[in-house]
Amino acid sequence: MNQPPTSQLTRGYGIALASAVTLSTTAILIRHLTQAYELPPLVLAFWRDLFVMLSLLIVLSIVRPALLRVLRQHLLYLVFYGLVLAGFNALWTLSVAINGAAVSTVLAYCSAGFTALLGWWLLKEDLGWGKLLAVALSLGGCVLVAEALDPAAWRANLAGILTGILSGLAYAAYSLMGRSASQRGLNPWTTVLYTFGLAGLFLLIANLLFGSFLPGAAARPADLLWLGQSWAGWGYLLLLAAGPTLLGFGLYNTSLVYLPSSVANLIVTSEPVFTAIMAYFLFGERLSGVQIAGSLLILGGVIFLRMYEGRHKPALIQNAA
Repeated sequence: MNQPPTSQLTRGYGIALASAVTLSTTAILIRHLTQAYELPPLVLAFWRDLFVMLSLLIVLSIVRPALLRVLRQHLLYLVFYGLVLAGFNALWTLSVAINGAAVSTVLAYCSAGFTALLGWWLLKEDLGWGKLLAVALSLGGCVLVAEALDPAAWRANLAGILTGILSGLAYAAYSLMGRSASQRGLNPWTTVLYTFGLAGLFLLIANLLFGSFLPGAAARPADLLWLGQSWAGWGYLLLLAAGPTLLGFGLYNTSLVYLPSSVANLIVTSEPVFTAIMAYFLFGERLSGVQIAGSLLILGGVIFLRMYEGRHKPALIQNAA
């Protein structure tokens, strides 16, 4: 059933914003697990991906078994997609452990600029002046929230900032792969199932074979069961997987059906604002005046983008088709 352009835009923006709110709780749960249980970040990333796959496998087996099947021609693509997701999850989880929930989430959203430029280069997506301005507002807000203008921050936390920026680049790659998957006709939930399952496999291999060399990985195979008999810790892991991760990524992938990857990624840049608010109340991570101004810039970029694309919806729908 063909929907009017305005209906497609409204649905896409609504789904992407819901994804941002849901995903904003992800860093909070990761921060709690790395602080309260000292869970190694790459071990956490492995269990998170595995639990996402198992949770979705159970749901789809009951609700829509047909989505468990995938064409053989898509398998190699999904393997590469899973590898990209493994890299993003590893880098971002490590960034949360180093930088904290709020700052790490903001740093991941330097992906907005990467996504817009790579989407224009690789997927031939529109890159008009309005989108460029929205990218500038979003990236400017990220710089202010991360306090990246302060040279002392780079000297004191170079590894953390570089890890955060690399997670942003990996997130951009994930966004482009998600857009390409929708163009190939892959169902968003099928994509989440296979990519998280494969990402978990790649992270398991990384922990077992390279754990002694990779920061935040399992130093020995027994560390994979770091939580031991801590049922509360396992409960938080399961909540992380079945709640914000599964629902958040599913909604984000669904938004890519209606919107170009650069647009969806820019909308989801409102996630750091929600994360920062929760981190303030739960962990005492306080935002300065400059960081609050940066958060407003991020939201301003999203609002401006919606107004700009609303006036240029024919071109947007043609690119999203």
